[in-house]
Amino acid sequence: MAGNMKAVKLRIKSVQNTMQITKAMELVASSKLRKAKERSDNSRPYFRELFATLKDIANGNTDFSSIYSAYSSNSKVCYIVIAGDRGLAGGYNGNLFKCMEAESAGREFSVLPIGKKSVDFCKRRKYEILTEDFAEVASIDIADCFEIANLLCRKFKDSEYGSIKLVYTEFVSMLSQQPHVLSVLPISDLDEEGMDTAHVHNLILYEPESNEVFEAIVPEYVAGVIFGAVCDSIASEQAARRTAMESATSNAEEMIQTLNLHYNRARQASITQEITEIVGGAEGL
Repeated sequence: MAGNMKAVKLRIKSVQNTMQITKAMELVASSKLRKAKERSDNSRPYFRELFATLKDIANGNTDFSSIYSAYSSNSKVCYIVIAGDRGLAGGYNGNLFKCMEAESAGREFSVLPIGKKSVDFCKRRKYEILTEDFAEVASIDIADCFEIANLLCRKFKDSEYGSIKLVYTEFVSMLSQQPHVLSVLPISDLDEEGMDTAHVHNLILYEPESNEVFEAIVPEYVAGVIFGAVCDSIASEQAARRTAMESATSNAEEMIQTLNLHYNRARQASITQEITEIVGGAEGL
């Protein structure tokens, strides 16, 4: 009985130590989530204006044509897969990879992984990897996004890929994060439905010409989309980790209560047994 009590006591101590770690990770994730969400919200207006400019150029020019808005006969797809650098975030990484596998089923594709978990996943599946230069999502900044965008735009213009898609986790709320697939290139939805192009008057003059301005803006737009997805993914990862650690802390508290109950019962049983032995010994004398 004493050995059983000692084992329960050690188990309680172990769970308490684990609970301290999960509580600390929950607080760290909450702090990082706040910063990531602010960065994501602050980055969106600029790139929304970029897309609005692209639409204005496309709708304001009747002779508009660009390789970035034309569909290619090449069916090969490049997926930009943004995952986390670490685990302990619930189903964050697993749900993203399931989404990516469902989207890429039956397609010829290659992957540009962002995040250590994404690189590891692609290597395990033996996918064709475009580059591993952006393996740590936490260190990705806007300059890296421009580098990625220029690389992908160059590959797209050379017809190495027929389309480029972004697989990331969209931050819906503190409790909800959804894997999402976004088409980056070719850029669709530029021409407004029902617009009478015969009566379009181009009131803006672009130098050297509108198509060249459009193609100069596209890499910046792609970089902005990637940067926004990185910010959303980081915020989603921290939110998922915060939720997972909060749940782990709650489970640890329940486990400690249960173990304390077992310990008190064992202790009570031990005391009762000792009293019984003392009474029995006294009666024997």
